Amino acid sequence: MDAADPIAVFREWHQAAQSARIGEPEAMSLATADGSGRPSSRMVLLRGLDDRGFRFFTNRTSRKGRDLTEHPRAALLFHWQPLGRQVRIEGPVSVLSDEESDAYFETRERMSQLAAWASDQSRPIAAREELLERLAAAERQFEGRPVERPSHWGGYVVAPESIEFWEHGDHRLHHRRRFSRNSDGGWTSELLAP
Repeated sequence: MDAADPIAVFREWHQAAQSARIGEPEAMSLATADGSGRPSSRMVLLRGLDDRGFRFFTNRTSRKGRDLTEHPRAALLFHWQPLGRQVRIEGPVSVLSDEESDAYFETRERMSQLAAWASDQSRPIAAREELLERLAAAERQFEGRPVERPSHWGGYVVAPESIEFWEHGDHRLHHRRRFSRNSDGGWTSELLAP
């Protein structure tokens, strides 16, 4: 494992998960906390990685969006069980620009774009029919034209301050290496007891 560049290690491990045909290798647990510190986690999909960090997209008025407004930090967890590997990432979260959110929204299939308009994510609904009616209304609204990105929907980036690589070891003697961001932007690494 290259102790100088955990992003390169992540890319290598992610590629191995893709090559192993693991279902949804982009799936990651996203943990947030509200302003009172109450935690919440859910699965989202990694939709990009660059020098700023790990990107995902969602409804910004959802619980996770509200949490990130109140407490803009998150933890991510990738678990590729068939490979016996996990990656844990922690850091501050920033909102992606409208231009980046628009560019990604355009790549989504049309029904997923319409669903972003129909779903008031994380809010109670009286019945599933209500959601389907909202979807039908969005279909009528955008009939014959491209679906615009709703202003409440967009991207976030988690800037990693720490990245831990975990590999299965016999007798629960797992292999753990944590990389921590230095003040100069570089990384230090250390082994952790399992």
